[in-house]
Amino acid sequence: MTPLVVGVTSHRNMPAHEMEPIRQRVREFFAQLKRNFPELPLVVLSALAEGGDQLVAQEGLAAGARLVAPLPLPRELYVDDFPDPVIRANFDALCSQAEIVRLPQLMAQSRLAIGSPGMARDRQYAKAGVYIASHCHILLAIWDGKETGRLGGTAQIVKYHLSGALPGLIDRRRDTRHILGGGDESLLYHIVCSRDGADDTVAAGLLPLQTLWRTVDTADTRMPEEFQLMFARMAEFNAECDRYAEDIEAAANTRQDSQSNTTVAIDSLFHAADWLAMHFQRRVLMAMRLTYTIAALMGIAFTFYAHLTEQDYLIYLFLFLFASGGLVAVLARRRGWHRKYLDYRALAEGLRIQSYWRRAGISASSDHEFAHENFLQKQNIELGWIRNVMRAAGLCPASATMEPTPAALASVIAEWVGESGKSGQLHYYERKTVERTGVHHITEAIGSISLWGGIAISVFLAAFVIVLPQDAKTVLVMIMAVLSIIAAVREAYAYRKADKELIRQYRFMQRIFTSARAALDSTDDPVEQREILLSLGDAALTEHAEWTLMQRERQVEHSKL
Repeated sequence: MTPLVVGVTSHRNMPAHEMEPIRQRVREFFAQLKRNFPELPLVVLSALAEGGDQLVAQEGLAAGARLVAPLPLPRELYVDDFPDPVIRANFDALCSQAEIVRLPQLMAQSRLAIGSPGMARDRQYAKAGVYIASHCHILLAIWDGKETGRLGGTAQIVKYHLSGALPGLIDRRRDTRHILGGGDESLLYHIVCSRDGADDTVAAGLLPLQTLWRTVDTADTRMPEEFQLMFARMAEFNAECDRYAEDIEAAANTRQDSQSNTTVAIDSLFHAADWLAMHFQRRVLMAMRLTYTIAALMGIAFTFYAHLTEQDYLIYLFLFLFASGGLVAVLARRRGWHRKYLDYRALAEGLRIQSYWRRAGISASSDHEFAHENFLQKQNIELGWIRNVMRAAGLCPASATMEPTPAALASVIAEWVGESGKSGQLHYYERKTVERTGVHHITEAIGSISLWGGIAISVFLAAFVIVLPQDAKTVLVMIMAVLSIIAAVREAYAYRKADKELIRQYRFMQRIFTSARAALDSTDDPVEQREILLSLGDAALTEHAEWTLMQRERQVEHSKL
């Protein structure tokens, strides 16, 4: 089940007289989330540092949340940050109730470098903050609102969460896209607090203990409506998973995919999203076929009524068909079959790539980026719920973290890319290209037959118009009309299904998987192979995102029909 993930960033030196009021506001914050989104279990993502990190973790556990702790340092080094026995005891108690995340970045630093104060240690804190900001749905910041230049400090983590900028840690080209994205998909809950010390005031325009919902451009006392919709979509996905849990589990048990301890949560969500996508695809196709069949019958009924004026019942048949078509379209739209099909298909494809990347060790090799950051990037905030599910699925406790092996990499290549005509996504797209092309040729054949049939009837009428009785002319004209209606409705149905666009997508995907297969065959270097899989995943995610956004514009709408 997809949770609502709350990340924490906070000052350590909060004044004693503000601790209890802040605790009360945190308690009210969790109560509000549970009240508004009861279908979403809560997860608190906290580094368990002194101050607000521990306070929020304690209140989260009291609210029934699951606690996940990405520690910036190995635990035996991190405890040096807690000289106060009470704070250290709190840390130990929270660790015993938390799922500890072993950050991949820790493997790249020597214990000597991070064991004492300095830039290397500060970078570890910053990386933990980036991990929290990148995987949470709401960042809870207990902060005075002031900008500072401290690497990994609360101000910088807030800035990274909202805009993607983190000077001193992230400066690669790919992050530019994140910065230019505008930050309209990142949500911050700000509890304003003071700090102990000489500079104990908060930023201008803020008041101590004030609470605000913030995005990069806005600040309000209420959660923005677009985020309420985003979280509602996540809750809806959970509800669908619960409703069809038995069917999803049965389908998952029949799959032959390789299993990995590192991707259990991702694979579970993938199976659910994939099953739901196929389920709602069947609903959409049923609604489309009914709607377009009814449309054809409406046209035929009206044609007959226009030429057989004595058959008055045909106008009632026309109106009945019209109402039936409207009912089907309204039912499909209100239940969101089309939207759910596209969203769940997009989610399944994103999770598929996220799982393969993790199994191949690609996400672990990244300095700060994660699979969900490459999918539907700032394209449609309503689709942000898909990225939110991927964020939550990307949380990985230490017990599930493993070094990628050559066998795991080979398994991913064989299962994901596969071989031409035999296996994997390469064979899938080859087969789908042939199938869709065949269906499209049938549509074109029906249109051609209808066109030339109508032309033949027209020529026949022109040649024998004088000798043909009126009844025969009427019948021939009605046949022409019926042929035209069938051709038009079949063409409209093909357009609605986006047959041409889907064939282009399948051909494109076939090309990139063919290129990936050739590139993988040309090297035995695991580093190069992972780079190829990374590029392949990026291209596939981009194509799936564009297809999803294009298809969302083509609803089953009776009025347009």
